[in-house]
Amino acid sequence: MTPVTRQEVLGLYRKIFRIAKKWQSSSGQIEETMKEKEYIKNEAKALFRKNKNVTDPKLIKQCIEECEARIEIGLHYNIPYPRPIHLPPMGLAHKQGRTLRHQEKLRKISKPIYLKSHDEIS
Repeated sequence: MTPVTRQEVLGLYRKIFRIAKKWQSSSGQIEETMKEKEYIKNEAKALFRKNKNVTDPKLIKQCIEECEARIEIGLHYNIPYPRPIHLPPMGLAHKQGRTLRHQEKLRKISKPIYLKSHDEIS
């Protein structure tokens, strides 16, 4: 990892914890706010620990992009949890290729960047 990339990753880590410190739930309830703050901290720790040994520059870039996307979406919608995607059961493939295996492949390809690591942790 280059020094510039390292600084960028550490900056994102600090940014997430600053966001968690100031986080206010959309409901305004103290219990909900505390749960969401704890979720933000735990999710960040788990994902950063999981990816601490990544050395491939392309994979590091993908992780950084995912982190930035999750931060922006969380701040925009005021929801710390990843936003689910809703796809129709057999709506991605062409009529001649509507097999389950093909559908699974298309779903994996169409998954938004902010959900790439969510299934692995949850």
